[in-house]
Amino acid sequence: MSPPVAPAGWSRWLVPPAALSVHLSIGQAYAWSVFKPPLESSLGLSGTQSALPFQLAIVMLGLSAAFGGTLVERNGPRWAMTVALVCFSSGFVISALGAATEQYWLIVFGYGFVGGIGLGIGYISPVSTLIKWFPDRPGMATGIAIMGFGGGALIASPWSAQMLESFGADHSGIALAFLVHGLSYAVFMTLGVLLVRVPRPAGAADGTPAAGPAATTGVQVSAASAVRTPQFWCLWVVLCMNVTAGIGILEKAAPMITDFFADTSTPVSLTASAGFVALLSAANMAGRIGWSSTSDLIGRKNIYRVYLGVGAVMYGLIALLGDSSKPLFILCALVILSFYGGGFATIPAYLKDLFGTYQVGAIHGRLLTAWSTAGVLGPLIVNWIADRQEEAGKHGADLYSLSLLIMIGLLAVGFVANELVRPVDARHHVPAPKETADVAARQQPESA
Repeated sequence: MSPPVAPAGWSRWLVPPAALSVHLSIGQAYAWSVFKPPLESSLGLSGTQSALPFQLAIVMLGLSAAFGGTLVERNGPRWAMTVALVCFSSGFVISALGAATEQYWLIVFGYGFVGGIGLGIGYISPVSTLIKWFPDRPGMATGIAIMGFGGGALIASPWSAQMLESFGADHSGIALAFLVHGLSYAVFMTLGVLLVRVPRPAGAADGTPAAGPAATTGVQVSAASAVRTPQFWCLWVVLCMNVTAGIGILEKAAPMITDFFADTSTPVSLTASAGFVALLSAANMAGRIGWSSTSDLIGRKNIYRVYLGVGAVMYGLIALLGDSSKPLFILCALVILSFYGGGFATIPAYLKDLFGTYQVGAIHGRLLTAWSTAGVLGPLIVNWIADRQEEAGKHGADLYSLSLLIMIGLLAVGFVANELVRPVDARHHVPAPKETADVAARQQPESA
């Protein structure tokens, strides 16, 4: 499936909606918690078992993005979006079969393994294309698309809850809800497959796409070379620390705010805690477009200084004063989650600045293994420590004091890693094609 080249006069503003159609769909992953209670009651699962499909999906997201990134670069965005469509939708259909037959392992395999591959390929599918369409504003462009992943749950959560209410929360109702998800997302993602285009190369009259480094200018580094640079691993640490800090609050948001104010005169109700989760999702989504666009103005290193440095301050305020002021707690949490989303959206542009556009999608895919690591590390830190503190007889905000201090330390590690980022050494650059050098040599005497 060759990448479709945009005809003359094609508007580049049609490409972000194509990317959004995929990211809004796969962003359903953040709404998995809606299915947890019905699955537990209808199939007799524990909380750990009902979380396994989501956990496997996030692991497969990172792995498929890492191992499939080069294929995405080679075959283009339409191929990648098609693979994402087939895998993500098939994952729901397989899960529907698992729920209908009460076979828990089919749900794990369908949603977690097959659907997780769709998550990873779909997540990176538009990145390099958007950067090529918007070389002047790469942070804004990738922010628009990746904003969809953060906002997908705002659509999927109430939609899933309504279906479970209409179809029933037993295993047959869950199966029907999974099936509707799979078919609906297939239709929606098809819009992106049909709409996406790659830009015409400069000076190409026939619209034939240029291949490899010849299509690019400036510093260019291949994916294979990028992973051997200290810059790549510094950014891996930066992303991992930023995501660990954000997902630690996101995964535990509702019980955390309830615990913090349980012993005060203004306890938080179940409805209010659900509203708090919705606010965090909105902050996550807004940060993806807002902060990534800001990075186009102040630079990528500076914006990560904000994410990591100010994020550490926000955690410090929650640890010291969070249980004394509900507005302060909510404000700090919203800022942290906006940095969480912004970190995801800004990292592709940071990679483009350092490694060029040649194989930026493949490099981005490899970097997303940091997300897989953080997806395990963040919830583990917060939940394990809270459980141990509760066993020790502590309650309220004291359940989280130690984990908050650990998050501050992790953000400090990320801050240092960001400061260590320098331009990539020339020995890692892809050499300019011989043909380009020959043309330049021939033209120089004529212009002298």
